[in-house]
Amino acid sequence: MSAGTVDPGPSTRSGLPGARRIVVKVGSSSLTSVTGGISEEALVGLVDVLAASRTAGTEVILVSSGAIAAGLAPLGLTRRPAQLSTQQAAASGGQGLLMARYSQAFAVHGGTVSQVLLTADDLVRRSSYANAHRAMERLLNCGVGPVVNENDTVASHEIRFGDNDRLAALVAHLVKAEALVLLSDVDALYDGPPSAGATRIPLVASPADLEGVTIGRTGAAGVGTGGMVTKVEAATIAAASGIPALVTSTANAAAALGGADVGTWFTATGRRQPIRLLWLAHLARVLGTLVLDDGAVRAVAEQRRSLLPAGVLRVEGTFEAGDPVALVAADGAPVARGLVNYGSAELPRMLGRSTQELAGELGAEYERSVVHVNDLVVLRGASAAS
Repeated sequence: MSAGTVDPGPSTRSGLPGARRIVVKVGSSSLTSVTGGISEEALVGLVDVLAASRTAGTEVILVSSGAIAAGLAPLGLTRRPAQLSTQQAAASGGQGLLMARYSQAFAVHGGTVSQVLLTADDLVRRSSYANAHRAMERLLNCGVGPVVNENDTVASHEIRFGDNDRLAALVAHLVKAEALVLLSDVDALYDGPPSAGATRIPLVASPADLEGVTIGRTGAAGVGTGGMVTKVEAATIAAASGIPALVTSTANAAAALGGADVGTWFTATGRRQPIRLLWLAHLARVLGTLVLDDGAVRAVAEQRRSLLPAGVLRVEGTFEAGDPVALVAADGAPVARGLVNYGSAELPRMLGRSTQELAGELGAEYERSVVHVNDLVVLRGASAAS
């Protein structure tokens, strides 16, 4: 490879052993013991596998759930609490315990790890994203393995990823990983409930391969937040941004990183794009809706142009300037998502009017688009009105 060329990474699972950099995510259910808390045996077994990959020359960023699970026993809890403040308290106590165990386990292999706690805000705001990227690169250059978790102690409902699967997809984008590996207690995606004799789906080459597939949610242990649904969502997010993903079980970790035919491989289907647009398309909590006329639908969906006031028929919901909103056609069909430049209180008087007319009457600040094309993502399958 010539200097400055970026290795595109593995195109199939067999290429994983030769990947330069991968993100591996492990869920709470894979690390939790039968009696509660973190299983020493499970954690050490996973670290042994990851350390072997690091020794073979692959940089590994670990996204690990388990802080809340580790903090349950110290708080006298037996199950993951539903109340956000109690989750935050458990995470606060459990994160230190979890990192101590990772540090000890990697030290046996001569490795050093570092804790990295992130919120959605850290990866969406341009300055915070740049800082996070520099910090991760520096850790990796120093031979330190980042262990990433959502900052549950301070994250609110509005800014949470909701699970570490989707966080892992964004971290893979952040560090320019060549692949994402999602580990849980299920060995692959199946075309139905595995207990009912369903068949493993070895490859997802496009979203069409998932049509008609029944996907399970959080398991009975009650310590996780995602289940297979969020694994598939995260793998799809990664694949859509040019990063292939593998979904399999923690028990298959060694085989998976060795390139064996295990789990479900999601082929990269798109190109890398700004992480802010990935968040907007897949993770943002939409606070309102803008209903567009046919011309605006064509301009946004086909011509990739900014949304102007003249093309908005109706405003629904309550939101402020800068909030995520949904853009839909007159019949309600999803068209796009975007960051709106005006609040819901001021938009109604602008509808159907040109920016030139608005600027003349209300001032130059009203000559802006409602949603700029750089803050807009067209949803897959959206099409112009006929």
